[in-house]
Amino acid sequence: MPQSPIIIAHRGASGYLPEHTLAGKALAYGLGADYLEQDVVATRDRRLLVLHDLYLDDVTDVATRFPGRHREDGRHYVVDFDLAELMSLRVFERRAPGSAAPKYPARFPGKDGLFGIATLEDELRLIRGLNASMGRSVGVYAEIKEPAWHHAHGIDLAALLLAELRAFGYTRAADQAFVQCFDANELVRVKTQLGSDLRLVQLVGTEPKYRELLTRDGLRRVAGYAYGLGPHHAQLASGPAGGRPRILPLRQWADEAGLRLHPYTFRRDELPGYAHSLEELLEFFIVEAEVDGLFCDHPDIAVRVRDSVAKVQ
Repeated sequence: MPQSPIIIAHRGASGYLPEHTLAGKALAYGLGADYLEQDVVATRDRRLLVLHDLYLDDVTDVATRFPGRHREDGRHYVVDFDLAELMSLRVFERRAPGSAAPKYPARFPGKDGLFGIATLEDELRLIRGLNASMGRSVGVYAEIKEPAWHHAHGIDLAALLLAELRAFGYTRAADQAFVQCFDANELVRVKTQLGSDLRLVQLVGTEPKYRELLTRDGLRRVAGYAYGLGPHHAQLASGPAGGRPRILPLRQWADEAGLRLHPYTFRRDELPGYAHSLEELLEFFIVEAEVDGLFCDHPDIAVRVRDSVAKVQ
């Protein structure tokens, strides 16, 4: 019987609390996630923050707190601010790009400034403390966000991230830490030039630029530097609305290459047409697709489905 997949809290318990807040990570921990995800970006003074975007506009009040600090495209970029400035911002539920409306209207409604930006150091301290007080061993799952962008601004984000992880004892493949990135060249660099022994995961999307990577030969090359592959779940299975999904060839090709599969993102408020519920979708990927891990906005549901399947099997 395949090993039960790990449940990765996607940006925390982001189905319930604003993404990448310490409160959202603490809730995800309490809901039973095995790993908490950190999207990592750098400030102007080279401090590491846990934020999904290079810019701040869709999840914070930066426009009102720092008027006139935007670039020509109208966005306020993390790299244009020092940490001290960013710590004054308030974090809210993600808004639809260019809109004041929430992207997921049924999620946390608060606009009263309850949440702030988290540094990577603070989040790693939180996880270390919870592991000590709760007697569990929950891991970290960090992403190097847009490394080429950071290099263009004179920042070696991967090196800074590895140093921060090293300071908290994450150095070996056996440690409970993954490092993921969409940039294949940067992951190769992390493995070879920076000499990391941590488990690396090659993220891929549905865009044409990943087409060559997502072939049998391409996946064999990925397996030369990466532990696993992180595709969108639509790259592993598809099906007609209301119909039965089918597993796509990528599932077999990854297995042939020896790559573990950690697809993203499973969320209750964004289901594919063939799934009637998040529970149904999760069960299909756990039982039929036999994934090795999955990213979920609702980690409690993922844990419950995984554990119920394990009992039946």
